[in-house]
Amino acid sequence: MKNIVFIILIMSSLSALAAKADKETKKGELVYTEADFKKKLKDQVDKAVDRLKKSSVAKLTKEILDKERALEAREEALNQKEEQVKMAEQTLAQKIISFEKEQEKLLGCLDENERNKITRVKQLVSVISNMKPQKAAELLSVQDTQISVKILELIKPERASKIFNLMDKEVSARLQKQYLNMTK
Repeated sequence: MKNIVFIILIMSSLSALAAKADKETKKGELVYTEADFKKKLKDQVDKAVDRLKKSSVAKLTKEILDKERALEAREEALNQKEEQVKMAEQTLAQKIISFEKEQEKLLGCLDENERNKITRVKQLVSVISNMKPQKAAELLSVQDTQISVKILELIKPERASKIFNLMDKEVSARLQKQYLNMTK
């Protein structure tokens, strides 16, 4: 009889535990042993990772390919710009060379014009030196003042003073003033 009472007690306590477990299960709580919990958790994590791996590999591959295409397009654009810069540099170098040649021609022409001008002034000095002072004074009075001053500069001082004396006083004063400013 003791055994029957013992069995009834065990059965009643088991049914009480089962009822309690049912109430907890109904509330949404599951009761696991620590080993079962770790195993169940590991299985759930592995499933999630596998799902992510499968979907992410495709997405990741697509993203990588898109980025690679974008980088290739950017590299191509940079190569084109680099080519344009090289062409612009070459064009600029050619223009600089052309400009330097034109500059040399211009400077050469200017030098030649200056030499010709000096030669013409010397010829005028020779002509005016051989003129009578009165004629020379008349000619220099109507001539451009800069040319007159250059001519007077190259004539002997005695001859220049005679020419200045025979000129109109106003013209003589203006030429003498320019002559003094030029020699300073």
